Amino acid sequence: MFKRVVRQSKFRHVFGQAVKNDQCYDDIRVSRVTWDSAFCAVNPKFVAIIVEASGGGAFMVLPLHKSGRIDKAYPTVCGHTGPVLDIDWCPHNDQVIASGSEDCTVMVWQIPENGLVTSMSEPVVVLEGHSKRVGIVTWHPTARNVLLSAGCDNVVIIWNVGTGEAMITLEDMHPDIIFSVCWNRNGSLICTACKDKKIRVIDPRKEEIIAEKDKAHEGARPMRAIFLSDGKVFTTGFSRMSERQLGLWDPDNMEEPVSVHEMDTSNGVLLPFYDPDTNVVYLCGKGDSSIRYFEITDEAPFVHYLNTFTTKEPQRGMGYMPKRGLDVNKCEIARFYKLHERKCEPIIMTVPRKSDLFQDDLYPDTAGPEAPLEAEEWIEGKNGDPILISLKHGYIPGKNRDLKVVKKNILDNKMSKNTENTAPAVKTATSTPSIVSGTHLIGNLGAKLEEVLKEMKSLRELVSSQEKRIAKLEEQLSKMDI
Repeated sequence: MFKRVVRQSKFRHVFGQAVKNDQCYDDIRVSRVTWDSAFCAVNPKFVAIIVEASGGGAFMVLPLHKSGRIDKAYPTVCGHTGPVLDIDWCPHNDQVIASGSEDCTVMVWQIPENGLVTSMSEPVVVLEGHSKRVGIVTWHPTARNVLLSAGCDNVVIIWNVGTGEAMITLEDMHPDIIFSVCWNRNGSLICTACKDKKIRVIDPRKEEIIAEKDKAHEGARPMRAIFLSDGKVFTTGFSRMSERQLGLWDPDNMEEPVSVHEMDTSNGVLLPFYDPDTNVVYLCGKGDSSIRYFEITDEAPFVHYLNTFTTKEPQRGMGYMPKRGLDVNKCEIARFYKLHERKCEPIIMTVPRKSDLFQDDLYPDTAGPEAPLEAEEWIEGKNGDPILISLKHGYIPGKNRDLKVVKKNILDNKMSKNTENTAPAVKTATSTPSIVSGTHLIGNLGAKLEEVLKEMKSLRELVSSQEKRIAKLEEQLSKMDI
């Protein structure tokens, strides 16, 4: 019998390439806090990086095109009173970002369309509920305004950002520190990795553990667990001999792993980044100078090593661009933002192709920014798969991404969105629907007026700061003329 020696795969020849120096973001003081998160979050508009800050915690938000040397006085997002540990961009609005901090709070921020002009210290909403530092924040993939946070109090809280309230609090499920939390494709389940060496698959709305595996990796160092698009769970951890491992598990049968691979004996935690469209997992070790990538298939050994991208400098953290932010004309299938001690360096992963035409086998329809569900629908038990978009002509932001519409959605934390979504229930329960609709209208007008006033105030501040700057420059110019 003829045995195929080399496995057929269109991703076998994927290669990584760091961009030129002038396309890097230089002179950034990346945070030195000892926490195993990525320290960087990216979307098609901005790159956000957790930075060193005196007297509190801060992160920097840079428009993607603002490469080169970053001024020391560049504005930051600096509302936390303790170091920022994790940040995550909202998948349904490219101007909204959440941050978790050592000050025990989660804050949600709305970044202006063209980036920051002055430092931002006032968040849209502060979410208070954890009693210890918050090390993990992650947005729901398909429900608008749903945010999950996990703290060192071993509690997972799921928030409705539109109202600023905790919808679900998962206590007593984790006896020790939670290392990672990940939503599945439609956001109906979460999987967690905990210091007690257990991997758990949890239904957050029923508040019950669906499946768990004790000693998924026997080593004492931190584990990571992520959901794959077919429902399997991919884990990274350490063996008893401190070798780095990766494992693949089926939640329907957690007794035995589908596959386990030993890698090397480095001690950096492996951060997994997963592309559901191509089924490729990229592993970036903290303190490593390489990115390894694997393809996951249905045939043994299930996890197939593809290649390793290696550089000279170790990485302090890593950001991963969503698929809609990639350049489809260059057959780019992934882009990473590698954090060094003083800079952020984009790394582009490419599939070599001779044709310049759109490669539809590399770019199946991918998750777009539109949310199929509202927070209230999700908590009532509805599920929705991501609304897919084609990348054939590149990603073009739609009109529904207008700042004001989004602002209303995020900021009306008292009235409009909730009343709108729960209006049918209110009408059945009350005998005076006209009063309800009247109150709703007043609430809407009040919120809009407040929004306009806020915008006017920020514009005034911007004008006065620019006037001062112009005066200063004129003064310098006049001195030069003399």
